[in-house]
Amino acid sequence: MLEINGINSFYGKAHILNDLSFSVGQGEVVALLGRNGAGKTTTMKSIMQLVRPRSGSVRFADTDITGISPHKVARLGLGYVPEERRIFTDLTILENLEVGRQAPRVGAPTWTLDALFELFPNLAERQNNRGKALSGGEQQMLTIARTLMGNPSLLLLDEPSEGIAPVIVEQMAQTILNFKSQGLTVIISEQNLHFAKIVADRAVIIEGGEKKFDDTFEALESQPEIRDAYLSI
Repeated sequence: MLEINGINSFYGKAHILNDLSFSVGQGEVVALLGRNGAGKTTTMKSIMQLVRPRSGSVRFADTDITGISPHKVARLGLGYVPEERRIFTDLTILENLEVGRQAPRVGAPTWTLDALFELFPNLAERQNNRGKALSGGEQQMLTIARTLMGNPSLLLLDEPSEGIAPVIVEQMAQTILNFKSQGLTVIISEQNLHFAKIVADRAVIIEGGEKKFDDTFEALESQPEIRDAYLSI
């Protein structure tokens, strides 16, 4: 579904990602793990071409998307939920969802308003409220729901558990497991190891913009020195 091959991404002269490579299979949930500043968000943005790698390539569903415009990447079926949420605060929940609407696509789950409101009952109850009236957790739900209205084949979730109440974190974990049961491919960027272990099939650890580990969580548990070196505070 996704192949990242030796990408090098920069912010100005700052070299953030260093020859980063990994792949994601159809229907797989992969967790990008690492400390703050490790390069997880830059990886997400490089996949979406919001940050364009200076070298290397990104292939999505057998199409080389390196260097194309982000809106064209989205139209191909890549959905991105940024950490900052970026909802339209003056629009209602319904209006925010309509902004994200794209036609159903082959090989991806098809999402309707009814399906999304069943998944996120909090949004159903407040569907005519403006975005600025929502809690942080509800805004996170709305951002995910708006992205799903694009019927993506692959969903990028940047820090979905960050800054929200524990009860919403539990709901978010169940939501990602729901995606997995429907065959949606997901990459999540996380610092919460416990959360990542619940939802993901595999861990990719990044440190200093370089890949340090790429294997199952069982393999990670068997190598505590890796966890301590790259994930401990």
